[in-house]
Amino acid sequence: MTVVPALATPPPPSPPAIEQPAPYQISYGIVAGTADAGTRRVVVRAGALVLADRTLRGRRFHVRVPLPAGETSVRVVTVDGRGRRAGATVAHVYGLPWASRPQVRASLLDPFLAGRMRSLSRAYPGTCAVYVQNLATGAGAAWNARARFPAASTLKLAIAMAVLERHEGVPVPGSYVNSVLRKMLEVSDDAAANQLEVWLGGSTSAGGRRVDALLHSIGIDDSLMYGGYAVERSLAVAIPRRVDEQPRSGIGKYTTAYDLASMARAVWLASAGLGPLARRAAGFTAADGRHLLYLLAHVRDPGKLDREIARDPGVRVLHKAGWIQAARHDNGLVVWPGGIYVAAVMTWRPEGTGVREDALAGRVAKAALDRFRG
Repeated sequence: MTVVPALATPPPPSPPAIEQPAPYQISYGIVAGTADAGTRRVVVRAGALVLADRTLRGRRFHVRVPLPAGETSVRVVTVDGRGRRAGATVAHVYGLPWASRPQVRASLLDPFLAGRMRSLSRAYPGTCAVYVQNLATGAGAAWNARARFPAASTLKLAIAMAVLERHEGVPVPGSYVNSVLRKMLEVSDDAAANQLEVWLGGSTSAGGRRVDALLHSIGIDDSLMYGGYAVERSLAVAIPRRVDEQPRSGIGKYTTAYDLASMARAVWLASAGLGPLARRAAGFTAADGRHLLYLLAHVRDPGKLDREIARDPGVRVLHKAGWIQAARHDNGLVVWPGGIYVAAVMTWRPEGTGVREDALAGRVAKAALDRFRG
């Protein structure tokens, strides 16, 4: 009797190796990686949604999909010639529309929007500055955008840029730098900002100089970090030692609406390996840019730029605000399904700031969105 040897069962297919998107980063919808040998199809899902089902020739896949706006997870499933499936999931992805992807555009004045910004600024009973620009077209407008204001916490964005430029790779979740960085940005913790400056340079003053050097290297030269943040708090009312009229030159930390908008734009461009931050800061990678934008998308400081547009379907605001008693600012990126713009609004009133200043930021962001969305 002839004995037929049993056929060996082929091993199960290996899960795909996903290169993009990565966890704790924003994504414009590119899903890329390597599949196991013998793969015939690639299926991309976000939650319960099937975003793509493509035939695969070879092992590399590179698919553009319409990711849901905001926090999501991306799952890639591969199917081989026998119909066997293997999958891998990337959690903590923040989806942004393809229309908001980085691209270099020259600055172009929008006269209609300039008139609107001028009207809003003149109606404010204090000193203010505004800069808005549609990053997909370059069109925008400004008011008083080169005036120096006390920077407050807005320069924590610059600290984050310097930290990620120096750190080897994106900080691992749960690591010291990751934990302190998130605390500084998401809840604007002053002590965390000081810790990162010390990590950068050994002291807050030396760390501040590193931040200034990075800004100057990418052409942002009208801002000054000037050491750390005062973290002591007291409920006692002391004899006033305030400045009743802020000098235009600024004292201590200062920045301008134009510089703040330039920082946000530089990070956005760097998320695709473009712009001055990618060219001149060798340690700041595209992954660093995508991670920093992810953190800005999770800042817990509502009611400013997003004040009038937060409930608009598909609109997301990635921002970093700052305030002291006499100054209140917000700066960031506003994304909608058709594009992206940067907005910086700075205000100063010696008698104190509050809701009126937040309302101005909200009106500026709404006017810009209405104009850019057409």
